[in-house]
Formats: sequence, structure tokens, C-alpha cells
Amino acid sequence: GYFDDWSKVPEAINAAGITHAPAIYFTLNPPKADLLARAMNRLKPASETTSDTDITIRRWLLIDSDPARAAGISSTETEHDAALTRAKEIRAALHDRGWPEPVLADSGNGAHLLYRINLPRDDNDLIKHVLEALAFWHDDTIITIDKSVFNPARITKLYGTYARKGDSTPDRPHRQSRILELPAEI
Repeated sequence: GYFDDWSKVPEAINAAGITHAPAIYFTLNPPKADLLARAMNRLKPASETTSDTDITIRRWLLIDSDPARAAGISSTETEHDAALTRAKEIRAALHDRGWPEPVLADSGNGAHLLYRINLPRDDNDLIKHVLEALAFWHDDTIITIDKSVFNPARITKLYGTYARKGDSTPDRPHRQSRILELPAEI
């Protein structure tokens, strides 16, 4: 679906019956307005997705801090907490270098830092290189920075929805993604 009225998103999710989907995603950067004609303020089965060439401008730099674990399972509380701690460490390190305050979010299994940017769709791999540098400085055997989230049409978990990887177990529960901290000014 494509939305120009965000208040319709919860209604569309409920109408589509996907409230218990493994994950619900959205595109961070704005697509061409013409794409509203695909499914305006509603959801439909995915037949076409937003491509990088559909993005008009880059508005967000996503730094995704993930715990190292087997694919297809949720993080433990210890892994989840470590990802949130690492994101805060990265935020502090970037702040010391003059970066503004980002949005801090919980992805359900890890942590996100979202920095407001204003770059063209074709950024000559600037975002890719930023993520590679951050991974070089901050990756270890416990937490890694996802270097694959550099493309303009990158999707990420819709905050407020659940991350449901594998079965929810006492040690590896499903969690709701959410925005934890918003800076006073974006």
C-alpha cells in the first residue's frame, strides 16, 4: 500500500487481517507520488514493490544494530539489551563528532538510530560507506551493524508492530517495535 494519510495505516492493517504477521514493514524514504495509484491508503497483496528508482530523495539514514544469532529467531533479553546499548554508544560517538540527535527505536530484536538527512537518491554510495565505517568501528562477536540497509527503497519494521521471528519462547520472545526517544528537533 501507499499512504499519504498515515492515520489510515492501522485501519488498513486491521482490514487486511495481518495484525499477527511475522513483521510489517514500510519504506523509510518517500516514493514518487504517482505510486499512490497502486493502492492509495490501503493494502493489497504485494504484486509490485517500491524500487530504488521509485524513491525521490533520501530523508533517513538507518543504523540498524543487531545481535549476532541464528537466522529466523528472536533475540534474548540479553542480546536485545546489548543491541540497545550499542546503539546508544554509537549515538554518543557520533554526537561527539558533531552529529545531531537521532531518533532511537527498538526494532523488536535490536535497535535503530534514524538520522534525518537530505541526499539525492543516487548518493554515490555515501550511505553504504558510512555503514561500512560504523561496522568497522563498532562490530564485534555480539552486535553487528547491518551494512545492507543502504539502498534508497530500504524497508524497515513499522514501529508499533511486532517482530515475530520463529516461535515466541520464554528465552526468545516476540516484542513490539517502537520509537523510544525522539529528539526535540529533527
